[in-house]
Amino acid sequence: MKVVITGTSKGIGKAIARKFLDMGCLVTGIDVLPPSLSHPAYTHCTADILSGELPDTEAEILINNAGVQDSGRDIDVNLKGSIRVTEFYLRYRPKSVVFIASASASTGSEFPAYAASKGGLVSYMKNVALRAAEWGGTANSVSPGGVTTELNRRVMEDQALWGQIMDETPLKKWASPEEIAEWVYFVAVVNRSMTAQDLLIDNGESARAKFVW
Repeated sequence: MKVVITGTSKGIGKAIARKFLDMGCLVTGIDVLPPSLSHPAYTHCTADILSGELPDTEAEILINNAGVQDSGRDIDVNLKGSIRVTEFYLRYRPKSVVFIASASASTGSEFPAYAASKGGLVSYMKNVALRAAEWGGTANSVSPGGVTTELNRRVMEDQALWGQIMDETPLKKWASPEEIAEWVYFVAVVNRSMTAQDLLIDNGESARAKFVW
């Protein structure tokens, strides 16, 4: 399978690229950063998803992962950039499009523009699902809660903040990038009947309800 993934130089995107490479896929990665993967089946394109030149390559599967947080460009990159990439590759009628959204898309938590960008991404995903259904394609989103990436090291290494986070997390842990990659692979490849859905992977944080009697 020919797979296009954005944001592959680190974090969740890098783990997703590794998963698809391990499964024998041809992967094209797009990132503003230089490549950090070395594999004979991996091709890297250094580009900004909002304004850069996108590689004109077939995408049987498209994974929109690239994103920023509290950057001043959250709406531009996370939402507008993902829309630009998706509309570019829909010409190939991919059998699966997956968006990496966020738990904040449904809870409204985190930074205002970030939450709005991810909420918009989930709404746009549903629009893509309706159109892709015409050729039998699916479109879904995976919305992680906390993930053990470099981006979150600030709170992961602060004992007080980490304690507060775990108090709000029923399963008392965060997901690893590799676990999120497994979910993405399932949604993109194994799944053939689910579309227009957002999967919340947050270790139960959004289910937390403090009952006072």
